[in-house]
Amino acid sequence: MSEVRVWCDGCYDMVHFGHANSLRQAKAMGSWLVVGVHTDEEISRHKGPPVFTQQERYRMVRAIKWVDEVVEGAPYVTTLETLDLHNCRNCVHGDDITMTADGTDTYHIVKAAGRYKECQRTQGVSTTNLVGRMLMLTKDHQQRGAQEYQVDQSRSDEMSSDASARSPWTGVSQFLPTTQKLLQFSNCQGPEPGQRVVYVAGAFDLFHVGHLDFLEKVRQLGDYVIVGLHTDPEVNRYKGFNFPIMNIHERTLSVLAYRAVDEVVIGAPYCVTVEMLDHFRVSAVCHGVTAVKPAPDGQDPYAEPKARGIFHQVESGNSLTTEALVQRIVARRMEYEERNRKKEAKEIAVFEAMEKMKAAN
Repeated sequence: MSEVRVWCDGCYDMVHFGHANSLRQAKAMGSWLVVGVHTDEEISRHKGPPVFTQQERYRMVRAIKWVDEVVEGAPYVTTLETLDLHNCRNCVHGDDITMTADGTDTYHIVKAAGRYKECQRTQGVSTTNLVGRMLMLTKDHQQRGAQEYQVDQSRSDEMSSDASARSPWTGVSQFLPTTQKLLQFSNCQGPEPGQRVVYVAGAFDLFHVGHLDFLEKVRQLGDYVIVGLHTDPEVNRYKGFNFPIMNIHERTLSVLAYRAVDEVVIGAPYCVTVEMLDHFRVSAVCHGVTAVKPAPDGQDPYAEPKARGIFHQVESGNSLTTEALVQRIVARRMEYEERNRKKEAKEIAVFEAMEKMKAAN
């Protein structure tokens, strides 16, 4: 069967599971996925200042497990020449609207030519919304009770209401994954006999290039990487303020989207126990160079792997942390607030126009 090349493009700023889910759907429409990523200059011109640099965004997109090829510096408006240059049959984008600075649909050319396909946008997440959580210091997105970890198997993507939400596409605050969504993101295969299992635990909040560099170094120590994600209350205990910015459901899918990760333990215990090590047959336990906070009872959470001689401190070579990432945004608060305001205003105008057209028909 001949190769079917599919094109996706975007800013992919603060790459989250919503981006990954759209790329997963796009890959399913062909056999080879080419992703175009815009430059910082283009994004600033049409949308406002990006949070991540273009080099960071190129790196993050390349590491997503459904992406086969990345085109750096892709044009903001998708053209037929772009598709033809990269031998792509169609362009795929979510069912929300992306516009240039003057309000033009960035996909109007490929739509007119019949070379545009739509995938379902992941409700409940957007870069705009995540930036808003940081600026507003909210905790509404966090999961606090055991009952909130239950998964609804009968529906696809659910979102909670948010009193501050106004935009039909980005003004939502919470996402709850179904079992189907978790399966779509998972490898669905356990470690093979004889494979060396590596375990690493943490918050992995606002999954970024620092996390990626760390996990790729961790992967060099084994064949199968399991990431334990701490609960929202646990992360808030040792990080404080309004951390985590992404709740446990969101963090789970964000981590699972990357090739460096094979499996996630959702709501992993803070202390790495005998039972956990034996159950997963762990050969190595890793942690970064940041200080480890003691457990609530004062004990070292890595006491058991240290006693077994399987604990490794891994230097990622990247100094970026979630806290530093938040500071990037806080330091430029006015610019990001203005960016969010303009984006929301454009979205509302387009949505209202679409609703009028529906009513007229």
